[in-house]
Amino acid sequence: MLTAALTSTATSSRPFVVPSETRTIPVSNNNNNNNNNHVEPDTSHIRIVPHLDSSRSLVFSVIERDVAEGTILKIGRFTDKYASSTRITFKSKVVSRGHAEIWSKNGKFYIRDTKSSSGTFLNHVRLSPPNQESRSFLLNDNDVVQLGVDYQGGTEEIYRCVKMRLEINRSTQQRTTFSLNTFQSLRNLTTPPNNVTVLDSAMTSNNTNTKLGNEEFHVEECCICLYALAPFQSLFVGPCSHTFHYKCARPLLMNHPGFLCPLCRNYADLDASVAVEASEVLEMYKKEKEQQQQQQQTNTSPILTNDDDTKAGDTVTQDPSGNPTDPSSIFTFMPSQSSSPTTS
Repeated sequence: MLTAALTSTATSSRPFVVPSETRTIPVSNNNNNNNNNHVEPDTSHIRIVPHLDSSRSLVFSVIERDVAEGTILKIGRFTDKYASSTRITFKSKVVSRGHAEIWSKNGKFYIRDTKSSSGTFLNHVRLSPPNQESRSFLLNDNDVVQLGVDYQGGTEEIYRCVKMRLEINRSTQQRTTFSLNTFQSLRNLTTPPNNVTVLDSAMTSNNTNTKLGNEEFHVEECCICLYALAPFQSLFVGPCSHTFHYKCARPLLMNHPGFLCPLCRNYADLDASVAVEASEVLEMYKKEKEQQQQQQQTNTSPILTNDDDTKAGDTVTQDPSGNPTDPSSIFTFMPSQSSSPTTS
């Protein structure tokens, strides 16, 4: 009964239209390949992520595969009987057990529907009528593939269709550089933290310091799981500038919008207004820079005395007790008791 209902829903809500002929498998030309001196890789990479276009989209774990030439990835409904690296399954009743296939050829990926009842859609176009195997269609980077259609409105996850977005043979170099730069910028913003506590100092002993060339590189850890904070991870930065893995901090957000930092115990309202203009941020930076300059001048400015024998501008050093002393004299100044010098 479920299969019949799905079939009628798919055919009635979306009429079958064959995708554009430009999406079919192109005829390979060995002569052109030889002329271009282009060597295709032995394996191709595909990354499948959920396509979230509505609040009822089915969320699944990201799937990544290095597919060898001629290897077929079989797509279907999840079952405990079959477990293989060449099988991709989803926990949805609108997906047939043998729904579709994806394979690699000459560095490119192709897809076909394998007689599914609820249909396979490529960029919103159905590949074949119900229970009929489709032709093979070329897949491009960022294509959207849908398995089946929602049943009973998709109110329950098990009756939702699977919408996925394909990332095909993407270069990891740019993504790696971007992630590393972003991670380094985050470290510059949050290290050292604004709130230094005794626990922070204790945690520092567990962190790793190493030198990369002439620069010392500091690797921080998440205080919840004690694993390193690294690129390609989702991080949560609290208003107090303490940083955690988002996965680790998520249980702390159960009382949203209230957040209590596990390190400094500072409370923050995560729904607080963020209406701050760029000019206000620049003014904050300007004031902080002025305060830092004043602090540096205070630390490096000479200490002057009222003694007639000491000329203005002469520097006076301090002894370990903090009292100013003149290195050219045997006198010790005691400003807290008297302005006149006393002999030691």
